[in-house]
Amino acid sequence: MAKPSQSRAASINDARVRLRTAAAYLEVADLVLAEDRRIEMPGVAAGLAVLAGIAASDAICASQVSQIPRGDDHRAAADLLRTATPDGKKLAAEFLRLIDIKDQAHYGISIVPISQARSAVRWAQHLVARARDEVER
Repeated sequence: MAKPSQSRAASINDARVRLRTAAAYLEVADLVLAEDRRIEMPGVAAGLAVLAGIAASDAICASQVSQIPRGDDHRAAADLLRTATPDGKKLAAEFLRLIDIKDQAHYGISIVPISQARSAVRWAQHLVARARDEVER
């Protein structure tokens, strides 16, 4: 579990808010990914997918362990996610794949390939679906 300084207490209402946020990021990522006339759009879609994954992870953790990860190191959030559900190890691995492309998608000067953006959106879709399952129990 994340150290107390790396997380904060969270309620089911916090989980619902983070789930709605994750779904909104994902909805926009899907729209942006469909825009194929501009070379920067895959990177924008990937960046939104990363944000959706972070919010989905928060929703899962808030609903299952009453904690939301906090801090600059998003990789540390995977530790809390790993403990939140029986399939937490798999979810954390998917989450870390998103975090691995965060810098390129948000701050990079290189173009994110469309295949990588599609993968990021798929990973985020799975995390958001799992968050919905956990929050709506």
